Amino acid sequence: MKKIETTLLLLRKDDQILLALKKRGFGVGKYNGVGGKLEPGETPEEAMIRETEEEIGVTPTKYEKMGENVFEELMNEELVFLRFHLYVATEWLGDPVETEEMKPYWFNIAKIPYDKMFADDRYWLPLVLEGKKISGTFKFDEDWHLISYDIKEIFDKIK
Repeated sequence: MKKIETTLLLLRKDDQILLALKKRGFGVGKYNGVGGKLEPGETPEEAMIRETEEEIGVTPTKYEKMGENVFEELMNEELVFLRFHLYVATEWLGDPVETEEMKPYWFNIAKIPYDKMFADDRYWLPLVLEGKKISGTFKFDEDWHLISYDIKEIFDKIK
């Protein structure tokens, strides 16, 4: 069994959200928030800021942790648990730019391209966009097909 800690950040401006098209690696061709794996000794918040700077060239300055999702999946016959620390930023320095890894796009919240995103996004993202803090568990098969999920609203402070 393997455990991986990651971050995911969404930039929000009024009724728009920034999603980035993944250009290489896992998830290529899909829209997602920005983020990635924590480096040794790094907090989720530090990783979220670093990854956002690397992937779209902006520095989040006002943001809130909205929850955590755990993805249980099989990779090469090994059980892997990916924990995503979810953030939403409403203020940042700089303008989003395309990098080798990601191409950012603004979408109206009513027109999010769920059919071009990971299967789990359509279940948790609307809740986060409503301002709800969540804790989700998603199980996938080896081909990244969603098998089951459970999402709970969190009313306690998120760390």
